[in-house]
Amino acid sequence: QVQLVESGGGLVQAGGSLTLSCAASGRTFRNDAMGWFRQAPGKEREFVAAISWSGGRTIYAGSVKGRFTISRSNAKNTVYLQMNSLKPEDTAVYFCAVALAVVITNAPNRYDYWGQGTQVTVSS
Repeated sequence: QVQLVESGGGLVQAGGSLTLSCAASGRTFRNDAMGWFRQAPGKEREFVAAISWSGGRTIYAGSVKGRFTISRSNAKNTVYLQMNSLKPEDTAVYFCAVALAVVITNAPNRYDYWGQGTQVTVSS
């Protein structure tokens, strides 16, 4: 059974940084893309960033490009999201997800497994 467990969320002041981690288990994630999404209260879940299995390709939402960095360690089956220059509008529950046999995608419906999420709150 595939499991994704996020960690690293918390409360931070605007301009601060956080690093989220997502540990995956239950299978060997070969040729699978991984991504981060977020959902703020009253809003739909939105794409944040994605990374290919090799780590050679990444894509970002325009709202986070230049501030967030996605990376992964296949040896640890873990994907990371380094978030810098955080803004109050980044406040949301952040989810990681894996898209099986997909190079890279920002489409939520291409992702097969999701974590439970970790709360990120940015105070002004």
